Amino acid sequence: MTSRLFGSGRNVGAALLGLLPLLAAGPALADFGSCVAGLADAAAKAGVDRDVAARAFDGLTQPDDKVLRFSQAQPEFVTPIWDYLAFLVDDQRIADGRAMMSKYGRVLQQAEQRYGVDRTVIAAVWGVESDYGKERGNYFLPHALATLVCAGERRTDFWRGELMAALKLVSAGDLRLDELYGSWAGAFGQTQFIPSTYQRLAVDFDGDGRRDLVNSVADALGSTANSLKRSGWQQGQPWMIEVKVPAGYNGPTGRKEKDPLSAWARRGVVRADGAPLSGNAQAGLLLPAGPQGPGFLVFRNFDAIYSYNAAESYALAISHLADRLAGGPALRTPWPTDDPGLSRAQRLRLQQLLLAQGYDIGGQADGKIGPATRAAISAAEQRLGLPQTGRAGLKVYRALGGQ
Repeated sequence: MTSRLFGSGRNVGAALLGLLPLLAAGPALADFGSCVAGLADAAAKAGVDRDVAARAFDGLTQPDDKVLRFSQAQPEFVTPIWDYLAFLVDDQRIADGRAMMSKYGRVLQQAEQRYGVDRTVIAAVWGVESDYGKERGNYFLPHALATLVCAGERRTDFWRGELMAALKLVSAGDLRLDELYGSWAGAFGQTQFIPSTYQRLAVDFDGDGRRDLVNSVADALGSTANSLKRSGWQQGQPWMIEVKVPAGYNGPTGRKEKDPLSAWARRGVVRADGAPLSGNAQAGLLLPAGPQGPGFLVFRNFDAIYSYNAAESYALAISHLADRLAGGPALRTPWPTDDPGLSRAQRLRLQQLLLAQGYDIGGQADGKIGPATRAAISAAEQRLGLPQTGRAGLKVYRALGGQ
């Protein structure tokens, strides 16, 4: 949901506000130690086991600078939608997802039956949020969240609530303290719940008496289905269809501007394969790259996906991955660019090519495009006579020898 390559919102839910006496927002770093001690004491007073509260902050003597940088940084450039989807819906994620759907078919079937949420959407959330459990984040949540409370400058009451919720999960026996690893912003587990959402919506789907979204795939998938149902999922209804708009289209757009499919048909909108639209199902039109690129009619179930992580690009990625997991085609309309985005395999290869040609990417090739890789791309672009963008696109990839 974010903290990752493209940032994240999270299905935030109601934070546990008001549990603690208010601390001054963003105290001076000299007071960091006393602030952390105050958090441990306040956690114990709020019902967290005192031993859990003490161990949670053991060794935390100064704020985590990396957490603060993530919380304060502005995006270095706007991520094009074709980059976003190329990374999140690539051949590897589709193949892995189909394999995991086969392996956990019974769990997904049971979750679909109990909550009414299509199994491909549940699997797509799992795939995007943690690459099917492989990428969960490596920040120790008590330290990351305490940093945001005691050295951050914004939303300290929210972070404090999430910190207390995380510790209460341990105190209640759902998790061990050493399992609280996730994103810098507190999302964790197979499907990346923040602690307050975990408290509200996690379910014990495997029946072992614990709600364990870290180690139990069944609990994670069942909890994701429960979350989507609580967000208004309508069983058996569509979430998104790809469409084309007529040349010169200047009609209504937007997820909330819903009309019957018959109304969109009267405006000249057709399915991406040219088939006509019909019926009274309510949908809104998204044109994330303008009328020249792919269009999408999105339904109430798309809104439920959007509520999991409040970004339309995120909901588009989940929806398209779900379609691909179900055997649907790639997008029929190309993105309006001559420099498409790269898959994860291509990103890895790009880094290998940069290293082989003497560029410093800040470490070994891992497919993750950070500041050092962007600087290396920019230097390569300058040498190759390309516009300096620092972006991992197809042009620089091919210019460096990528296939």
